[in-house]
Amino acid sequence: MKKNVILFLLIFGVQFAQSQELVWHTNVKEAIAVSEKQKRPLLLFFTGSDWCGWCIRLQKEVLLTPEFKEWASENVVLVELDYPRRTPQTNEIKAQNSELQQAFGIQGFPTIHFAKGITKSGKVNFEGLGSTGYVAGGPTAWLAVADKIVNGNKS
Repeated sequence: MKKNVILFLLIFGVQFAQSQELVWHTNVKEAIAVSEKQKRPLLLFFTGSDWCGWCIRLQKEVLLTPEFKEWASENVVLVELDYPRRTPQTNEIKAQNSELQQAFGIQGFPTIHFAKGITKSGKVNFEGLGSTGYVAGGPTAWLAVADKIVNGNKS
């Protein structure tokens, strides 16, 4: 009986943990549709996931923390725009990411832009809210900056 209870708790715990994982969109049009439905801005994470040391550090220190997960699930729709050197990508994703890199004037990684995306007549337009990158001090410091951008300094 004890084994069954432990097994049940283990299975339930794994399923609960998986349900708490954040969704990082890679298709901007899909993310905009979710953003419009949820009435939340986009968090566009421009990263070099397999080569950029500061990007990897931002992931470990902030984006993979419980504090960020809780904040993001309530405030933004996540979009990862990756520019890897070794990880293969489809031609569509490469083209989309290249176009967005130019549109947002990205010159270094990591860069995070907060924006409202609007699709009109099949074309995507963005209303920029602000941007940031790596912020020293872990999730508390980073989320303080992100909150000011997302809430328009209302807090």
